[in-house]
Amino acid sequence: MALVSVSLKSCSLLKLSAACLQVSRGAKTATVAAPAASRIKSFSIYRWDPDKPGDKPHMQTYEVDLNTCGPMVLDALIKIKNEMDSTLTFRRSCREGICGSCAMNINGDNSLACTTRIDTNTSKVSKIYPLPHMYVVKDLVPDLNNFYAQYKSIEPYLKKKDESNFGKEQFIQSIEDRDKLDGLYECILCACCSTSCPSYWWNADKYLGPAVLMQAYRWMIDSRDEFTEERLAKLQDPFSLYRCHTILNCTRTCPKGLNPGKAIAEIKKMMVTYKEKAAVRT
Repeated sequence: MALVSVSLKSCSLLKLSAACLQVSRGAKTATVAAPAASRIKSFSIYRWDPDKPGDKPHMQTYEVDLNTCGPMVLDALIKIKNEMDSTLTFRRSCREGICGSCAMNINGDNSLACTTRIDTNTSKVSKIYPLPHMYVVKDLVPDLNNFYAQYKSIEPYLKKKDESNFGKEQFIQSIEDRDKLDGLYECILCACCSTSCPSYWWNADKYLGPAVLMQAYRWMIDSRDEFTEERLAKLQDPFSLYRCHTILNCTRTCPKGLNPGKAIAEIKKMMVTYKEKAAVRT
């Protein structure tokens, strides 16, 4: 009889435990199922469509629930385009801060939309414009033709006096010489720095700008390149290099943490030596 009594008690305890576990699971399910409060964020975005007769640049506001959106500004733009307004136009590609396609002015700072987090303060409106002082193709898409033409003008590739061995052997470089290129080759040509520079705003047709000058310096100090003097000679006019007034907006805004201002200062130092050598020759 004692054994039977113990067994009955055990069964009762098991049933009670199972019932408690079921109630507990039900409570958890109810908690998860409870809808989260909406977090509506307003985005004021620059709009202009050249194909619309009479359309003028204006700001258009969209409201996005941050609970159903990724954390980056690019996530919000993609959500707006996919779910609210398919006519919104912007560039994007890698979503990892590598290609530089999604460069734009976000809340007053030039940056990459894919690496800029959304300001979660829902009482503030996030304002998004194309890169400043550039011709606009449409909405958030700037015309970068002049920027890339300037980049092409510096011949951003290895140059040798004798090109007969190109493709036949490696051009060896010491570890120390390779280290000099760190902080230069990482530039993704997003144009954030150049379009933040007041000197570039006013003289974009003549002044090469921080991004292009930093790449010019990258090839000037490459130990494998043999056209350093020729590269310096191209920058002797009053505008290509010397419109830089060390404002350093370029360094502050670079999304990759590079220092174009320092590179330009180094070119100016090299230019002094170059001019001294040229004077001796003449």
